[in-house]
Amino acid sequence: MAIPEMRAGDGPADGARVEEVMRLLSGVPVELDVAVQRLSRGSGVYAWWAAPSVFPDLPGPPNGSVPSLRMLYLGKATSLRGRILRNHLQRLGSSTLRRTLAGLLMSDGYRTIWTDRVVLIPEDETRLTAWMHGNLRLTWAEVAEPETIEAELVRSVHPPLNVRGVEPEHLQAAVVAARSSYNSSSRPV
Repeated sequence: MAIPEMRAGDGPADGARVEEVMRLLSGVPVELDVAVQRLSRGSGVYAWWAAPSVFPDLPGPPNGSVPSLRMLYLGKATSLRGRILRNHLQRLGSSTLRRTLAGLLMSDGYRTIWTDRVVLIPEDETRLTAWMHGNLRLTWAEVAEPETIEAELVRSVHPPLNVRGVEPEHLQAAVVAARSSYNSSSRPV
């Protein structure tokens, strides 16, 4: 069983490093309350997982340890703890994942306002965080050069909520449309 917080070896060749990181990311995804206790301040990559009933029209690769979960999004961080806690679980404006999720959930009554950009109203920020805690799981792997590893993983596994770095034939039209809808949901007054 892969342990999400294990550190990928820095020695193997790029292909072997990518394979090792994918093995770690395919470990048993943990609930977000557990993840926030275990995340380190080290750099690395992370994967968000959900059951197929969450966004059923968006395919994603199954988890190697829990095949009933599929990968939705891959990201990189110079500080795993900071990225997950401060960006993905709190601030919509700086998290591509949160903006994408908000766009996909707009039909559930999520509301936005314009500040210096489009953001969810405070109550819906809280609601989105609760939704994430109830529906998503997380794995991660510490790596010294997360940019290189993340780019290769996104190209090879095509997580449905990732847009940057995904080959055009693997882009999910629903995700692009949701991002567009979210971005145009509020304008400066």
